[in-house]
Amino acid sequence: MSTVFKPIRPKKLSEEIVSQIKDLIGQGTLKPGERIPSERELAAFLGVSRPSVREAIMVLEAMGFLESRQGGGTFVRSLTEVSMADPLASMVERRDPRMLHALTEVRMGLETWSAYLAARRAEDSEINRLHELYEVMAEQAATGGWDPEIDAEFHLTITAATHNTIQIHVLNTIQTLFQTTIMVALGEFYSKEGYVELLLNHHHDIYRAIADHDPERARQKMMEHLSLVEEKLAVFLQRERPDTV
Repeated sequence: MSTVFKPIRPKKLSEEIVSQIKDLIGQGTLKPGERIPSERELAAFLGVSRPSVREAIMVLEAMGFLESRQGGGTFVRSLTEVSMADPLASMVERRDPRMLHALTEVRMGLETWSAYLAARRAEDSEINRLHELYEVMAEQAATGGWDPEIDAEFHLTITAATHNTIQIHVLNTIQTLFQTTIMVALGEFYSKEGYVELLLNHHHDIYRAIADHDPERARQKMMEHLSLVEEKLAVFLQRERPDTV
């Protein structure tokens, strides 16, 4: 555990500690549910005073990254807790490559299964809503690309059509995080000739598979779509932060 922490350099010590622990959480070095070292241990690892560590922990608790359990220590909070959305969103908004790549992997797992379940369970009203959203995308595509919020709603409608309470809860909790990957990826697509049409076709194929109640085809089409998103996101990250990809 001691090897993951770095000595603190002069600034405001508590701010440096907050930044370092947030980065470790974002990188996955400190995992949800994991107990962090005690104040005394952290002070020794970082070469700072215990009051500085205590202040940093209080800040991280207020931000929703950590929680203290009486008599049990301090733990990293779970990603699926609603209170985590805002602090993690701030990390995503800075377009941290590791975080964006991790979110894309999560999307591929969760949303391909959502498409499969939606194709089995979608009601007429949900299929109609997907069609309406696709039509808005098609109309806006003529001007170079559609609003990311429309794209996000399309995916959320698929999630709702799973009629799986836990699936809906998990995806709704971290939707603000996913929306940042959507915005980055769409920006990359819109800047390349022919990709708007390709992306529109992806959404059409996903919608049709769900409307036809074909689960395997829906899952395959969602995987094709998100694989392309992952590919374009990787290009963006390599260009923006080549040292961290």
